[in-house]
Amino acid sequence: MANEFINFDKISRKSWQELHQKTKPLLTEKELESIKSLNDNINIQDVVDVYLPLISLIQIYKKNQENLSFSKSIFLKKDVTIRPFIIGISGSVAVGKSTTSRLLQLLLSRTFKNSKVEMVTTDGFLYPNEILIERTLLDKKGFPESYDMELLLNFLDSIKNGDSAEIPVYSHEIYDIIPDHRQVIQSPDFLILEGINVFQNQQNNRLYMSDYFDLSIYIDADNKHIESWYLERFESLLELAKSDPNNYYNRFTKMSREEALLFAKNIWETINLVNLEKYIEPTRNRAELILHKSKNHKIDEIYLKK
Repeated sequence: MANEFINFDKISRKSWQELHQKTKPLLTEKELESIKSLNDNINIQDVVDVYLPLISLIQIYKKNQENLSFSKSIFLKKDVTIRPFIIGISGSVAVGKSTTSRLLQLLLSRTFKNSKVEMVTTDGFLYPNEILIERTLLDKKGFPESYDMELLLNFLDSIKNGDSAEIPVYSHEIYDIIPDHRQVIQSPDFLILEGINVFQNQQNNRLYMSDYFDLSIYIDADNKHIESWYLERFESLLELAKSDPNNYYNRFTKMSREEALLFAKNIWETINLVNLEKYIEPTRNRAELILHKSKNHKIDEIYLKK
């Protein structure tokens, strides 16, 4: 991490956890189990050490957003409009974005008791497989060109303006957009948008999704660690797919464990790692906050933009 981080304050986990007065973790061990992803190693201590200080920081940003909005409306002689607070969360495949997003959703709804906190994943904005096949992009699923970025930007624009929106839903079981299925998002107070592409700009366009965010978070880790988490997760998914012939991963259960892992390693090296190095990681310093994970999924360092 060289000069790219010149504009960030690096904070150790120990210093970070001291920034927050010790309080109850706001959720139980059982609730934490229910929201964490397959192989994500997170416990209540992590919630207290890392996520509660993060909630305190979000409260500061939220207050700042409200004050700015109020001052602007006075300056422009306009009525004050309450806009949702949008948090963008990015990082590699298998780095733990979903767990962080679900955890933040729960902690925010407990901190801001009367607030509606919605979570959306950008998987829903992938083109359906038939379109990807038509455009010979199926092997590039997750790359910038595999997303309907216009739809995604329009969605963010609607939400930022206080409107409701209907968006497609992606299923990891069928590895495709679910036909005729929609997620309805109605004027939330907080929106968490999670995905590998949330800091990228639209192809050949000057719009950045990050322009809509009030806070942006990047989850970072050494590529070697992410690879091993990806392979661990692949094995867990195979285990779950064994008895379900409709599950996308069921086809890999017919292979030997060695063959299946070799296949997954190849997917990591030719698709996910390429996407990470070429398109995801270069957007890292657009984040306001970088949570860096060590080998065992534990957040060891935090980088906060100065």
